[in-house]
Amino acid sequence: MSRALLIVLDSVGIGGAPDAGDFGDAGADTLGHIAEACAEGRGDRAGLRHGPLRLPHLAALGLGLAAEGASGRLPPGLAPPGPVEGAFGNAVECARGKDTVSGHWEIAGVPVDFAWGHFPATRPAFPPELTRALIAEAGLPGLLGDCHASGTAIIEELGDEHLRTGRPIGYTSVDSVFQIAAHEEAFGLDRLYAVCAIARRLCDPYRIGRVIARPFTGDASTGFTRTANRRDYAVPPPGDTLLDRLAAAGRPVVSVGKIGDIFAHRATGREVKPGGNDACLTASLAALADLPEGGFVFANLVEFDTEYGHRRDVPGYAAALERFDARVPEIRAALRPGDLCLVTADHGNDPTWTGTDHTREQVPVLAFGPEIAPFPLGRLGFPAIGRMIERHLGLAVAGGGPLA
Repeated sequence: MSRALLIVLDSVGIGGAPDAGDFGDAGADTLGHIAEACAEGRGDRAGLRHGPLRLPHLAALGLGLAAEGASGRLPPGLAPPGPVEGAFGNAVECARGKDTVSGHWEIAGVPVDFAWGHFPATRPAFPPELTRALIAEAGLPGLLGDCHASGTAIIEELGDEHLRTGRPIGYTSVDSVFQIAAHEEAFGLDRLYAVCAIARRLCDPYRIGRVIARPFTGDASTGFTRTANRRDYAVPPPGDTLLDRLAAAGRPVVSVGKIGDIFAHRATGREVKPGGNDACLTASLAALADLPEGGFVFANLVEFDTEYGHRRDVPGYAAALERFDARVPEIRAALRPGDLCLVTADHGNDPTWTGTDHTREQVPVLAFGPEIAPFPLGRLGFPAIGRMIERHLGLAVAGGGPLA
């Protein structure tokens, strides 16, 4: 029996999905456009990084070739330096969305076959009856925001008023989310979580995928900073996921980062939630070191999305990719004979694109381990990722062909 590690590089898309035009994203390409920007000097930032995008370890695993399969072009600098050292391909999502929950659920074998609810880009954005109920049930003096907004921008805009009035900040986006921001100390972290739990229940009739607690610290003079104590309140998956099947088989599972939140803490095993990509990867490798045979570690590295994609920060995104690449040898060294590591993503978030939202893209699938033979996987569906893990761990494969 062997073990498996699945790492989701949140938002690292590799080229528009076949239906990207339906989402206004025809031509979006997170990885390709970052590589092109770096090659042209637009990815430079003093004290952070300089020059072409350098991902030698991921390129050796076939990342550039996976991107070429998705977009039809090889991103600058991502040709493999020698023979490819892993199995590689590109995956397409079937769910009618480009959000975190849909992507992760489909990877785990449960495609979303219904339409999420969304709040309109109006002001107010939330139905008045929803806002009134939240204020009444949570005992709030009111709600600020009530609009589509960038999380960092609206905190800077309304943070001082929030401190003066005690009213939390509510906002949304094109995703199916109700986000609530409040000062971690002045408002209270536990109180924010309690408000979000109420909002989760109230949002259920509107088919909203997630309510997200967005705590922050600071003041108007020093600036406001979001903390690592974010918490997502997602609806549970509508069917049994890879995690449910592992739990039913009695397999040990460790969920790292926001995986527990995404799956509504169902069958997510031992949850570890450090802050930041590096800390999540370190925690994943520590969990792998102690993982029994037949076990599974499921990790999400969210900073690519939250810190760089949504903020349209090309140099920051490039530097984050290079930091992850530098740790690939550490991941490979942690794998025992028989182990499988899969690196993928859940959607795109092209930092060169318009707006601040996710982009509908294909994602990479990189499979490697001491006994994993190099092989072109071609184009897959998201569910194939979970099925590859199930097959590797000796569980019955649910539905479809092995790489469907």
